[in-house]
Amino acid sequence: MSHFEVINPGVLSLIQDAGRFGQSPLGLTNGGPLDAGSANWANALVGNSANASLLECSIGGLQLQAHCTATFAVTGASVTVTVNGQPKALWQSHHVHSGDIIELGMASLGLRAYLAVAGGFNITPQFGSSATVMREGIGGLHQNGAKLQAGDKLPLTSGTTLPARQLPVAIQPNFDFSKGLSLRLIEGYQHQMFSAVQRQRFYLNSYTITPKADRMGVKLSGPAISCSSQSLLSEGISYGAVQIPPDGQPIVLLNDRQTLGGYPKIGSVLSLDCWQLAQAPAGTVLQFVKTDPQQAHNALLLAQARFQRQLANM
Repeated sequence: MSHFEVINPGVLSLIQDAGRFGQSPLGLTNGGPLDAGSANWANALVGNSANASLLECSIGGLQLQAHCTATFAVTGASVTVTVNGQPKALWQSHHVHSGDIIELGMASLGLRAYLAVAGGFNITPQFGSSATVMREGIGGLHQNGAKLQAGDKLPLTSGTTLPARQLPVAIQPNFDFSKGLSLRLIEGYQHQMFSAVQRQRFYLNSYTITPKADRMGVKLSGPAISCSSQSLLSEGISYGAVQIPPDGQPIVLLNDRQTLGGYPKIGSVLSLDCWQLAQAPAGTVLQFVKTDPQQAHNALLLAQARFQRQLANM
């Protein structure tokens, strides 16, 4: 059987695909890659669809042994990539043969790297997706939400090699967040529960990413925001929703968020910007910038068109 064997899973390595959608009535969240753009490019570089199963490696340290001939690519955070100790470039596809060792070092810029293999990993889906959600105990290699462990064997859909592809440096994303982030926010209907003074405080001040950050969401620290109501009925929560709990410190909810919540929400971060929260380390400073649904819609369409054009020109 064509497969990769996990020699060292690193800090946290998970099977992901584009995500598990349409299952929120069952209480199942989306999952999927925290940095969808990098994951899409990893799959594209090896000729896969965006929904092919790949690996999300947080922080680094992943080590795999190939037991077949295959083509792979690594994108996302700045990590060293080697095959049998020989350096290999990020954002570019490479060939391996049976017995070769692929190793990812520790991230120096950004937090999450993505490893895709031509044809994708052959992972049995649950509720329409292979995405691993540890909190729910669903998805992944063993369909129990477990992270990868040493000795795991990752089956490949097909052990094949493809012509090398490379994403030009000019269009690779920047993972240096030392100058801070600017996150576009679409206000929701509950923004009316925040006074004009509180909304101005929210937009005019900076917030800092705290160490309380994971696949569920990111807790921020900064000027506290108060709301006229703290007792709301629980309702569905969207990707990027910005909750304001009783302490007034915003929480931005990400892929593995709970499906229901009762804290007031001032709005949602534009999905195109959420990847930055997932890649930025604790201590990164950010500001929210108000945008409207029309601008957000245009930005999404332009991003999709840009990706297709860049893909066609590789």
